[in-house]
Amino acid sequence: MERRPHIVAMPYPAQGHVLPMMELSLSLVKHGLRITFVNTYYSQQRVLNALLEKDYIGDYINLVSIPDGMEAWEDRNDFAKLYKSLSRVAAGNLEELIHRINAIKDDKITCIISETFLDWAFEVGEKIKIRKVAFWPASATLLTQLLSVNKLIDDGIIDSKGTSSKIQNIQLAPDMPSTSTTNFLWLNSEDEIRRRTAFDNVKKNNKTVTLADRTICNSAYDLEAGAFTLFPKILPIGPLLASSRNGNSAGCFWLEDTNCLKWLDQQPLKSVIYVAFGSITTFDETQFQELALGLELTGKPFLLVVRPGITKETNVYPHGFEERVGNRGKIVEWAPQQKVLSHPSVGCFLSHCGWNSTMEGVANGVPFLCWPYFADQPLNESYICDVWKVGLNFEHDEFGIINHEEIKNKVDLVLSDKNIRERIDELKEVAMKSVGECGHSKKMFSNFVQWLN
Repeated sequence: MERRPHIVAMPYPAQGHVLPMMELSLSLVKHGLRITFVNTYYSQQRVLNALLEKDYIGDYINLVSIPDGMEAWEDRNDFAKLYKSLSRVAAGNLEELIHRINAIKDDKITCIISETFLDWAFEVGEKIKIRKVAFWPASATLLTQLLSVNKLIDDGIIDSKGTSSKIQNIQLAPDMPSTSTTNFLWLNSEDEIRRRTAFDNVKKNNKTVTLADRTICNSAYDLEAGAFTLFPKILPIGPLLASSRNGNSAGCFWLEDTNCLKWLDQQPLKSVIYVAFGSITTFDETQFQELALGLELTGKPFLLVVRPGITKETNVYPHGFEERVGNRGKIVEWAPQQKVLSHPSVGCFLSHCGWNSTMEGVANGVPFLCWPYFADQPLNESYICDVWKVGLNFEHDEFGIINHEEIKNKVDLVLSDKNIRERIDELKEVAMKSVGECGHSKKMFSNFVQWLN
């Protein structure tokens, strides 16, 4: 009997990274490939706790875990600390895992698919002489920025430490959004040592990723043509969505509250403001209260996702807020996002602009209200508001707060703007055409599967 290719899939251990890697893995399983999905112990437990019995994927994917090197009490949302710990312990654990699997007859690992910046995974693949695939779960534009650091240094835009003496907007190629030199990914931290470490890691990863035989990206060519033209070796295979499984995502860290779908059934067409800020974003008390008051002021129905830990305080709603909004507002800890966005009652998506959320909103034709915080989110906001023109952003007041009146005004504008509605409908068609029969992403994915075989 012909042996199926056996792939190890290794995401960075965070919600926004595990989800697209899982979607990729399930897509590969549909094409007859065998997947061993490697989480850290911490991520694995969260994924298993959130899986409903009907969503269990153990029959299709071998779920395994390795230690991340951190203590139970340490903050795994601290990217620098977690990345450093993984770099110290993960390579040896991954190599040992592969050797254990390879000891089983006719079940040897043939390929590693790892996130692009987990450089040690490619070194393991190189050492044991198997194929290596770099998977980039964010925008191709962000990846081109990271891969262009040497050019940015040569052009004098940044120095050898990754910083710029002049604040300016740059554009790497036509049809790509411009980016402020203050928003480069490695500048996320306010700590200079962490910024420098992050920049050194980017340069190291850029060298290591050359070990990869293929680089694939969760995007579509027609959504980011400039980026894919600039770096044609980046292969678009997205957007990766759970639409083939009726929106049933796998790999969540929180249990989805499906009762909100019944609530959505009772709301008027395109009337609901869906508000979700991803898995890491946090609010102080003042800003969260302004958000709540803004939603109340709109007079529109809203579905608000308030995951545990989004605020330091346990009860931070304005006095009497929940009583005043009543059934007009639905608040859940975690929502089945793709099902929510595909629901006909949803009129706009107030989002932190993570790439997964951006792709899911685009693929379902939902206009955006952009509330980015860090990492790639400002860049994604630029695509949404400046390039695609399918959403609006918020203005901060003199205290750096997005106040309730600004929220109310922008909600009114986005829901009434027919031009935005027309453009998001067109962009939805572009995104879905890419993964449909004869679509560009579909062809790239088919070629990729053929290569794996």
